[in-house]
Amino acid sequence: MKRYILRRLLHGIVLLSMVATIVFFLGRLTGNPVDLMLPEDAAPEDRVALIKALGLDGPLHEQFFIFATNAFKGDLGMSIRMRQPAVEAFFSRLPNTLAIIPWAILLGTCIGIPLGVVSALNRGNILDRAAGTVGVLGIATPSFWLGILLIFVFSVELGWLPSGRMGGPEHYVLPVITLGTFLVAGFMRLTRSSMLEVMDSEFVKLARIKGLHEGVVIWKHCLRNALIPVLTLWGVFVGNLITGAIVVETVFAWPGVGRLTYEAVIYRDFPLLQAVIILKAILILTINLMVDILYAYVDPRIRLT
Repeated sequence: MKRYILRRLLHGIVLLSMVATIVFFLGRLTGNPVDLMLPEDAAPEDRVALIKALGLDGPLHEQFFIFATNAFKGDLGMSIRMRQPAVEAFFSRLPNTLAIIPWAILLGTCIGIPLGVVSALNRGNILDRAAGTVGVLGIATPSFWLGILLIFVFSVELGWLPSGRMGGPEHYVLPVITLGTFLVAGFMRLTRSSMLEVMDSEFVKLARIKGLHEGVVIWKHCLRNALIPVLTLWGVFVGNLITGAIVVETVFAWPGVGRLTYEAVIYRDFPLLQAVIILKAILILTINLMVDILYAYVDPRIRLT
């Protein structure tokens, strides 16, 4: 186990180095932030002075060396637009994103997993087809379209819920539904396929031969083993929700790290964009490592060697 964790940590360091390099050079392709900060009639000397003040006057390889050296020390730079350390800007927005993620995961887990079990137990009949329709629609529906549709129906037409921004409990409903819809579909489809595979296994047939109650066979033996792939998906979804909520947070004007990423791209805030992407990558690698370690405790047949 220790050797496995050490190897994963080394792989993580290599991946982080690659991510940092890619985001540094790709970010520069969006243009020069000075073009957005100065008026069109600004004097050339003002432009040169601002470029020098932002540290953008040197060659790219020198800028990257400075960035890599500071990043190794834990300094990911100062946000150009917000005028504060980029790391502080990220962690100031992270609690806002984490405020809606648990509710979206709870929605996906409480609806998706039972729906997948019901679909597997009723394979081929109308319940299975209805659950399959829910799964296809949930995965195929774009998040931005669903968010706009919910705002139009429940905020504009009915006036029941606020259309965006962070506030009381009513502000959480539409963003959580938008994020959770994909989770419901994903958990349902994977739970169904895993349940069907486990239900046809030999140990389940043996449990039925021994005379165990069908509820015990389904919920204790089948579901427990079927949840192992779901655990993998759960870890992936948590990372994706943290890093991929850009569209949802932008649609609902939610002040989280997703909207912070959008703002960093729009305003060409290179230090902030680099810090956000790198810190998100660290979160994803950490979550995936924790999920892999949990395998050994969920299923004793798995050995991490």
